Amino acid sequence: MRSSVEIFDVVAGETRVVWQTERLVEAPNWSPDGRFLIVNGDGRLYRIALEGAPDPVEIDTGFARQLNNDHGISPDGTMLAISDKTEFGQSAIYLLPVEGGTPRLVTRNLPSYWHGWSPDGRMLAYCGIRDQLFDIYTISVEGGEERRLTQGEGRNDGPDWSPDGRWIYFNSSRTGRMQIWRIRPDGSDVERVTDSPYADWFPHPSPDGRKLLVLSYDGDVFDHPRDLDVRLRLTDPDGGNPRVLFELFGGQGTVNVPNWSPSGEAFAFVRYWPEP
Repeated sequence: MRSSVEIFDVVAGETRVVWQTERLVEAPNWSPDGRFLIVNGDGRLYRIALEGAPDPVEIDTGFARQLNNDHGISPDGTMLAISDKTEFGQSAIYLLPVEGGTPRLVTRNLPSYWHGWSPDGRMLAYCGIRDQLFDIYTISVEGGEERRLTQGEGRNDGPDWSPDGRWIYFNSSRTGRMQIWRIRPDGSDVERVTDSPYADWFPHPSPDGRKLLVLSYDGDVFDHPRDLDVRLRLTDPDGGNPRVLFELFGGQGTVNVPNWSPSGEAFAFVRYWPEP
């Protein structure tokens, strides 16, 4: 077994397996209606039903056949944001209907890696690499000019919006070890959220805004590699009351993108086994 798509119930403290495969799959999104997950694998996207047969069904992404694990569903459940390099050889962000269809280009500056929708569905947050600097950007779903929020203070990645729209959470190495920070959507009021001995990545606020899910590597790990012992942690929105939920073999692909259930009582993740 290579990949296990699972759900952790935060209230009950229990995990259940949704689907397991010998293939490498990554980054589950949970649909706003609670009925299915979306994962990527082999450059494609797949829908996994949470009731009935869990066998994945491929989503038609048109010409986009080299998707990475940065994808997500709009708040109203009608659109998908994807990050794909088929057209330009570098990752660009596109939108398409959630049931599948022809992707529409949003970002013209490359590479760009999607990570979050604004709660009103009008804006996207993403990591862009410009002149070898990893920074946080936003852009309208209609495209146009991107807005740069960070200014090259270390590596900045993994942005995700708070449910009230007041903050964008992200991970940054600006003080050395990767930690979680947050910033206003206009680029003001940068605040440090975690101050941990771990290397913290991919912050995801819960739908009620009361919890923050974080993937934590050992403190000496650089970047976000796959196939390491990691832990998933919960904190308050300001970083207070941190606690380890559980440890697992994972990393890259485990929780790269928004993954909470609509109720905020559970989240989806991927556990891995070593390659044979």
